[in-house]
Amino acid sequence: MADYHPTLGPASFWTQANALLRKNLTFQKRNMRTNVRLISFPIFFCVLFVVLQNLLDSQLNNEDNRCGCFCVETNGNGQCQRRECGLEYSTTDQASSCPIPSPPEWPALLQIPGPKYRAVRTDSITSADLPNESCRSTGSCPATSFFTGNNQSLAEILTGSMFSTSSNIRSSDLLGSFASNVLGTQTYPDIYNYLEPAFASDLPIYNVQSQCTSNSTFSILFNQSSIAKEQEIRCVQGLYLWRNSSSEVNNELYKGYRKGNLAEKINEFVAAYDFLNSDGNKFNVSVWYNSTYSNYSANGPLSLMRIPRSVNLASNAYLQFLQGPSTKMLLEFVKEMPKVETKLRIDLSSILGTLFFTWVILQLFPVVLTSLVYEKQQKLRVMMKMHGLGDGPYWMISYAYFLVISLLYMLCFVIFGSGIGLKFFRLNDYSIQFVFYFLYINLQVSLAFLVAAMFSNVKTASVIGYILVFGTGLLGGFLFESFVEDESFPRGWIITMELYPGFALYRGLYEFGQYSFRGNYMGTHGMRWADLSDSTNGMREVLIIIFIEWLVVLFVAYYVDQVSSSGAGKSPLFFLKKFYKKPPSSFRRHSLQRQGSKVFVQMDKPDVSQEREKVEELLLEPTTSHPIICDNLKKIYPGRDGNPEKFAVRGLSLALPRGECFGMLGPNGAGKTSLINMMIGLTKPTSGTAYVQGFDILTDMDTIYTSMGVCPQHDLLWETLTGWEHLLFYGRLKNLRGSALNRAVEESLKSVNLFHGGVADKQAGKYSGGMKRRLSVAISLIGDPKVVYMDEPSTGLDPASRNSLWSVVKRAKQDRAIILTSISLSLCITGTLESPFLI
Repeated sequence: MADYHPTLGPASFWTQANALLRKNLTFQKRNMRTNVRLISFPIFFCVLFVVLQNLLDSQLNNEDNRCGCFCVETNGNGQCQRRECGLEYSTTDQASSCPIPSPPEWPALLQIPGPKYRAVRTDSITSADLPNESCRSTGSCPATSFFTGNNQSLAEILTGSMFSTSSNIRSSDLLGSFASNVLGTQTYPDIYNYLEPAFASDLPIYNVQSQCTSNSTFSILFNQSSIAKEQEIRCVQGLYLWRNSSSEVNNELYKGYRKGNLAEKINEFVAAYDFLNSDGNKFNVSVWYNSTYSNYSANGPLSLMRIPRSVNLASNAYLQFLQGPSTKMLLEFVKEMPKVETKLRIDLSSILGTLFFTWVILQLFPVVLTSLVYEKQQKLRVMMKMHGLGDGPYWMISYAYFLVISLLYMLCFVIFGSGIGLKFFRLNDYSIQFVFYFLYINLQVSLAFLVAAMFSNVKTASVIGYILVFGTGLLGGFLFESFVEDESFPRGWIITMELYPGFALYRGLYEFGQYSFRGNYMGTHGMRWADLSDSTNGMREVLIIIFIEWLVVLFVAYYVDQVSSSGAGKSPLFFLKKFYKKPPSSFRRHSLQRQGSKVFVQMDKPDVSQEREKVEELLLEPTTSHPIICDNLKKIYPGRDGNPEKFAVRGLSLALPRGECFGMLGPNGAGKTSLINMMIGLTKPTSGTAYVQGFDILTDMDTIYTSMGVCPQHDLLWETLTGWEHLLFYGRLKNLRGSALNRAVEESLKSVNLFHGGVADKQAGKYSGGMKRRLSVAISLIGDPKVVYMDEPSTGLDPASRNSLWSVVKRAKQDRAIILTSISLSLCITGTLESPFLI
């Protein structure tokens, strides 16, 4: 090590990047067990979903949920020879899975509110033409609708002919007589119309008439498809109320909505009609209907709406207005499209995946965060910087390193989930998934860099990180999702909540889950790019928010890192430095500005005064051959808790030429480490400055780092890297490469007695304290640094190792300036230092 001194210039950007990348890859290879634990987390959830899905499918596909069958032919032993399956042999639970080549015809019904929800006068709706609330107790409230338009007289004629005045239902022609009457039901509609829920329930069918007579409730025998039952037909009065404008209609309809009034009471109307500019020559009508019935069940596909009958009533009324009451346009029935036999499909990954997959993706955040904080806590980032690693290569490689790890993690997650059949991944367009995951992973890595600046302890960062992970999932599942599904919740507040990255992730996964559930349930595809234009799809706004936040957070994280995390930190306005006119690199201006006290100088010891005068003379020269010049360097720590200020370094002036080893001796607390910390850029001087290779430590530390070697007071090493790998990394930072690098590493390890016996290939975490100290010394000297600082390098060494160390230092001082500190005077004597200095 000491005998090999290649002439090296500063390492280029890409050389530094290559060194850091190789170190990170080696470090990652050594943490394979951690990687396996990390990837096992999403695999566990995927396998769990598959197991639960199989259990659910076995229940859904049992005989109770399959199309009903009946034995139509038996043999002599009573065993079934032929079975027939179909809708006529099925229960209501089995009917949805049956093949229906010719779907049944069902009467077109109105959606009638239940008796206790029909519109009445309330504190929020005080219209005098509405019935009194007392009718709810007797079940006699009418089914109320609104109508409006430009021509009130025409609108009154049309609505007056919508309902029949008497019941005319014939058992011989049920569908025909149903079409001549206005029938309705309070049952909820289904997503299909193969079976009308109104006839499968025990609730009555309502016959809406202008007035109900005393004998207007009766029963009929209804026999259609697989349903044969006595069906109650109950009369209900139909009431049409005029409103002057559509805004009045909207106002009363909204107040009847549960969340449209303070009491949160339901006050439901059947429908509303706006006849607009209709007259004898044209017919224009808008129909209001209650869309709540379309999505009353969360996470399910939209149900069919009973709207055709409302439209038919208006159209038929206008036709009778033109042609007379004998002309009718009957809506005889509604029916579904034919279908093949299907199975009941409910995908658990689409229902539960939003919450669990949020946790899976977010768990990368504390992993990246703790890795960054670990480098900060162990001062490894500063150590790398002091040996020449620039901020540019560090940010580029570290960001790309964590990004690639995260993308590989997500790639394994999606591929494994798709491979085992999770519909959450397989039904949604993979290109949309890639864009979403790629943008969010970038945002998450950027956010980890930003948050890392706030922590200095790995355990604290880890705890806070995992609290955010599980807290975000729980808040998303039990709070944010309810807001998203609540149509009355302001959309602006939803977007505001999505500014928190965790909720943006949850919303994106929620949309994937919704589309994959519907696609699986209905046998179609999930989300496609065209679906992003859907007004209810929040994916587009989420992608925009994540993209913008990524750029903003990345910029802020870099700025905060430069100001607070790079050694002593930079000025908050460091980015304006390039606009300043850089002054000439002469020492004269500094010496003229310094007004040192002559009385103070006279009180110094003769050798101190002589050194100070030497420094003053060197500062007046335009150039100097001394690698290190300290000019009246001071460090004062402010007083705390009533204690006075602490003078750590009192106006040190020092000029150190090449080939000299300068030792500072003194007890603990004398200021030795404070001086070293100022020289290596960890802390800023209170006053004064120093020049290393002609560069000012106040303004040019980034340049100084390229020619500097440091052995800090405490060993700053990666526990899982070997001694050989440490020196390879720092050698590359010093621009060593190829055979020269391997030769320098080998000689360095031999010189500190860490080469033989397999010690070089042992992980640093398994080294003893003395071995770590010797490795730190080897790191400080590799790559021919022109200036080397060693802070108590002999700490923890036995006498033999100490003597060996001083031999290394003595050989290494050739063409270098070395400053080392110690607490023992004997070390100076045994080390044969050129310039011991007692403090």
